[in-house]
Amino acid sequence: MNLERSGGDRPAPSTWEHPAVRLALATRDLASVFRRLSRQGFSQRRIAACTGQNPSEVYEICKGRTVMAYDLLVRIAEGLGIPRGYMGLAHEAELQSPIAAAVTAGACGSNEVEEIRQLLSHAANVTMGVSLEEASRWWQPFDHGSTPIPDRVDETDVIQLEHITRVHRALDYQHGGGACRDAVVAQANYARLLLTASCTDDVRRRLQLALADLHNLAGWTSFDVGLHSAARRHFAQALNQAKDGDDPSLVANVLYRLGRVHLHQQYLSQAMRFFQLGQLAAQDAEDPLTVAMLHANEAWTLALMGNRRKALSSIGRAQDEFSRGRPDGLPGWVSFFGAADLHALIGMVHGLLPPEQGDQQADAITHLTHSIELRTGGMERSLTFELTALATVRLNAGDLALGVAEGRRAVNLAETVRSVRTVDRLEPLRVAAERHPNDSGAAELVHRIATLRTG
Repeated sequence: MNLERSGGDRPAPSTWEHPAVRLALATRDLASVFRRLSRQGFSQRRIAACTGQNPSEVYEICKGRTVMAYDLLVRIAEGLGIPRGYMGLAHEAELQSPIAAAVTAGACGSNEVEEIRQLLSHAANVTMGVSLEEASRWWQPFDHGSTPIPDRVDETDVIQLEHITRVHRALDYQHGGGACRDAVVAQANYARLLLTASCTDDVRRRLQLALADLHNLAGWTSFDVGLHSAARRHFAQALNQAKDGDDPSLVANVLYRLGRVHLHQQYLSQAMRFFQLGQLAAQDAEDPLTVAMLHANEAWTLALMGNRRKALSSIGRAQDEFSRGRPDGLPGWVSFFGAADLHALIGMVHGLLPPEQGDQQADAITHLTHSIELRTGGMERSLTFELTALATVRLNAGDLALGVAEGRRAVNLAETVRSVRTVDRLEPLRVAAERHPNDSGAAELVHRIATLRTG
C-alpha cells in the first residue's frame, strides 16, 4: 500500500484506493484501517492528531473497538482525507445513519439486522474482490433434484438454461413472482449440479453466469412474494457465481436488486450502500444502462430521505448515462431497463419530493403518464406500479376523478398479479384515498385495497 504523505500529515489519496482498504472502509472496519496505517509507519499518535482523538482511543480501535458515532466517523474521514462515500457517509448527517439506527427506525428484528449487515459485508467482499471468512456463510445448501446429471455438459445445455431463464423472467414481469418462483428455484438447484459435470473452460464460465442469473431471478421472485430472507440467500449465491464468471455487469445487477429489496423494506441506508456498490461494478463493466438504472434508484432513495438536491442530481446523472446506452444485444438482466422504466423512476422521484420551484406534481404526472404510454403487453406488474404512483399523485393534488379512475385500473391489475410486493405498493394510494372520505370513489379504493391486503 502506498503510504506517502500528503502535505506531511495525512496519507496520500491513493492510500484509500487499495481493494482491501476500500472493503474495510465500506464495512466501517476501522480497526483494520488503523492497523494497516500503523504497519506502514503511520503512528497511532499521528492518527490521533489527524482525527482529533486521544492516542488511547486510537489504540482501542486498533484492538477492535467498533465506532458507531456518526460525528466520530465523519471526523476520522475528514481528518485522514478519506472520501466520505467510501464509508457510506453522506454530507448531511440525516442521510446515512448507522445500520443500528436505521433498523431501529424500521423496527425489524435483531436477526434481520445481523443478516442485512453480513450481506452488506459479503456484497462489498464480492464487489471489491477481497476474500473474507464470512463469505462461506452464504454458501447455503439447497435441496438436490432427482433429475440425472449428464457426465458432460456443452453449449447446448447452457443455451437451454438461458432460454428457461428468459421464459421465467417474462412470466415474472407479466404475472408476478408467485407464478414462477418455485420453478425458478428448482431449475437453479438443478443447474448447480451441472457444475459437477465435465465441460470446457468456456462452457463452465457460461454455465456459471447462467446459474448466477437463475439465482438472480430466484431472488427477485422470492422478493416479489415477500420471502425476503430467501431472496437474500439467492442473491448472495448469484453474486458468488457472477464474480466467479467475471461478469461485473451481472454483479452490478444483483447489487441493484439487493438495493431494491431493502428500499422496499424502508431500510434506506442499506439500500443506498447496495446501489453504491452496484455503481462501482457497473462502471467496471462500462455498462451505461446499468449505471443509469442504479443512479435512478439512488435518486428514489434520496427522495424518500427528503434530499431534493441530491435526488435531482442523481436523476440528471441517470438521464445522461441512459442516453449513452445501446439497447441492442444486451443480456436479459440489463435489457429490461428501457425508457418506460426511466420515466417511471423520474416520476416517482418528483412525486415524492416536496414542491420548491415549479410544479413538482406536474412533472411527476408527465413522466408517469409517459411511462404508462410506453408500456406494452406482458408488463402488467410494472404497469400496476406506475398507475398506482400516478393515481396517488393525482389524489394528493385533488384531482379526484382521474385519481380514482387510475387507482381502479391499478387495483384491477393488482388483483390479477401474483405479487405481494404489488399489494404492498398500493399503501400510499390507500393513504391518499383516505384523505377524501366524502368521495364515494375514493372510499371504494380504500375498501378494495384493504381487502387485497387481508385476502
